[in-house]
Amino acid sequence: MKSILFGAALSLCALAASPAHAQIYSWTDDSGHLVLSDRPKAGGERAYVVPRSESIRTTRAFADIRTTLYDELIERYAQANDVRTDLVRAVVQVESGFNQWAKSPKGAMGLMQLMPATMREFGVRDAYNADQNLRGGVAYLKQLLDRYDNNEVLALAAYNAGPGAVDKHGQTVPPYKETQDYVQKIGKIAPPSANAKGTVIYKITEIVDGQEIVRYTDQKPTAGTYQALR
Repeated sequence: MKSILFGAALSLCALAASPAHAQIYSWTDDSGHLVLSDRPKAGGERAYVVPRSESIRTTRAFADIRTTLYDELIERYAQANDVRTDLVRAVVQVESGFNQWAKSPKGAMGLMQLMPATMREFGVRDAYNADQNLRGGVAYLKQLLDRYDNNEVLALAAYNAGPGAVDKHGQTVPPYKETQDYVQKIGKIAPPSANAKGTVIYKITEIVDGQEIVRYTDQKPTAGTYQALR
């Protein structure tokens, strides 16, 4: 599932009649949010000129309100399915940025970016209805956690790429950048407890027929070259 995330809203205003130029700076933060600001970051951002405007005014980030808007529903369905509440909130944050009306180019919809097949399986008729979306999304996440013996890393990888992809790659995180980034982002927002399974992802590099092959697993390798990602 591909997330549609927004970090801040901007309002442009001309402050003088004489021609002037302001700049908007844009970058993506560690959680995958798009950030727009009138002040530069310490490198790595993109700058955009706003003609005939001396400055821009940024509104307060929506996160102050939107990230708590669905707390009651998130907690209700997390408890009903015996899933960590902070894990569900992290999935919603990365999937949709708490945007009830989010839709991805692949057709995933709503807060937990449900695909039509998932909606049918869990009886979700309206993906943009927050209650229905969270009910179906959390139930699906629970199904994946049960499938992978409560291994959050594999469950999240399956939520993003599909369980078929996880199983195809020997029940490891598929070698897809989007999926790898997805699992790591959620892990940073809602780190699993010390005794939870799948708390570390290992990047294994192998040379096969003269070519470098990279694969990922939550099982610590006993030999070869590898890197612990978290």
